[in-house]
Amino acid sequence: MVSGSCLCGAVSFQIDAPLDDATACHCTQCRKQTGHYLVSAGVPKSAVTLQGAGDLAWYHASDKARRGFCRVCGSTLFWEPLARDRTWVALGAIEAPSGAQLARHIFVADKGDYYDLTDGLPQNPQ
Repeated sequence: MVSGSCLCGAVSFQIDAPLDDATACHCTQCRKQTGHYLVSAGVPKSAVTLQGAGDLAWYHASDKARRGFCRVCGSTLFWEPLARDRTWVALGAIEAPSGAQLARHIFVADKGDYYDLTDGLPQNPQ
């Protein structure tokens, strides 16, 4: 089990499943939401137990996904595809040790021009 929280602690969570497929997303939406890029890992929705759910806000970024964040401090916490039973958890919100290992980069065609990707991991243009 791993746990995590937002910056102010209003929203916290426990995850009772391995963090799977840790991915760095460089799409424009993730960059604008986080100020850089989002690194997250997937888990079944049923594996996430929330505390402070009243302070968790959801932004429907498209007709396919929503983004969860703390309404008090603004911390990015979750990304959920609406048609799947998965939640992607922002790894920056997880208390160490996470047990996760970054597996790939996606939407690198949209990445910022101020950094390079040199870690040797697979890079998907979209």
